[in-house]
Amino acid sequence: MKKKVLCGFLAVAMTAAMVGCGSKADAPADDAAATTDDAAATEDEAPAASGETVALTVWAAEEDQDLTADLVEKFKAANPDQTFDIQIGVESESKAKDDILVDPTAAADVFAFASDQIVDLVNAKVLQPVQDTDTVTSENIPGSIEAATVDGTLYAYPFAADNGYFMYYDSSVITDPSNWDAILADAAAAGKKVGMTLASGWYNAGFFYGAGFTTQLNEDGSTTMDWNGTSADGIKGVDVVQAMLDIAANPAFQAIADGDLSNQIATGEYAAIVDGTWDAGAVQTAFGDGYAAGALPSFTCAGQQVPMGSAAGYKFVGVNANSAQVGWAMELAKYLTNADSQITRFAERQIGPSNVTAAESDDVKSNIAIAAVTAQNGANGVVQLVGGNYWDPSATFGETIAQGNPDGTDLQELLDNLVAAVAQPAQ
Repeated sequence: MKKKVLCGFLAVAMTAAMVGCGSKADAPADDAAATTDDAAATEDEAPAASGETVALTVWAAEEDQDLTADLVEKFKAANPDQTFDIQIGVESESKAKDDILVDPTAAADVFAFASDQIVDLVNAKVLQPVQDTDTVTSENIPGSIEAATVDGTLYAYPFAADNGYFMYYDSSVITDPSNWDAILADAAAAGKKVGMTLASGWYNAGFFYGAGFTTQLNEDGSTTMDWNGTSADGIKGVDVVQAMLDIAANPAFQAIADGDLSNQIATGEYAAIVDGTWDAGAVQTAFGDGYAAGALPSFTCAGQQVPMGSAAGYKFVGVNANSAQVGWAMELAKYLTNADSQITRFAERQIGPSNVTAAESDDVKSNIAIAAVTAQNGANGVVQLVGGNYWDPSATFGETIAQGNPDGTDLQELLDNLVAAVAQPAQ
């Protein structure tokens, strides 16, 4: 991506944004002068310092308030020639989009959000495009950059790459975690179960993504999927369904309700489970000295071993395009997501970094769950962007598989019905 000079762009953007974050409908003339100075920097420099106080608001998750406050103070110390008034508010990353879109001009200048919200935020013209694209792109893993990019434009600063699922297993029971057949055989021999959520379009999509199938979010909020056909890898969708049915029918397999994974692992009945980093503590307690994790196994499909894919998620910091201090907001966003900040975030909150340097630290690489999700996302993770009408039909489809297709519905018909249902535009 080409580097661009901020001068003219920021001058226009900031002038147009006099109403917005941090309150600038009645900004005095000297604020406008400060904004012009702010605009005079290139992307390789912080905006020029001024005698005026730069007011910014940052939104972060409740559990990240102390961490964010610490990083903000370090940002101030790194820019000693500028006076800041930076307020920190509470906003969940999982519902940031919904609250921001109520009134983008009243939202924070800088905010954290989950990657699956980016298209809606871009369509609403809320996100300020990243200007220092070379730095952000080179410093973060490719998957996070792909997820932060819409129609060729980078719109956010990645800071976490640990949202995804992988295979936890008890190494004292599972001798070969590389494929479903071996895992199920080892679990059965030990009188244990292997668990996974199937009634969820987040989890069950992994089988199709691994086989080369796709999902795509359309402008009308509908989802296009090709699961009822033949993938680019030459695998038929019905073959994937049959493979899933074979796994679900294995006596050692247990389909687990969405949201019940941690409760199930605590029962001690499992030798392996498909889950995410958020349940690492519960899994480690259950497996004890056998606690291990790795990328998802392959599965037998149409006579071949197919590596299982996954829905990979990331977390970003975004800059509100309505900010009256958009230049400094971008500098703050970049600071909150740089290598040192991501290392600090991992040390204090065990959040897996997207920054390449941070991810290579010994502490990060020695974390079993973080290493597993990194391996999975890097090898076969897919950024899942789907419409609102994707979730219920895909959950129903997964529940049908979990129950063994009790009505004996033709597998092609199952897929045709799923594809038609998710193709409905969002209301």
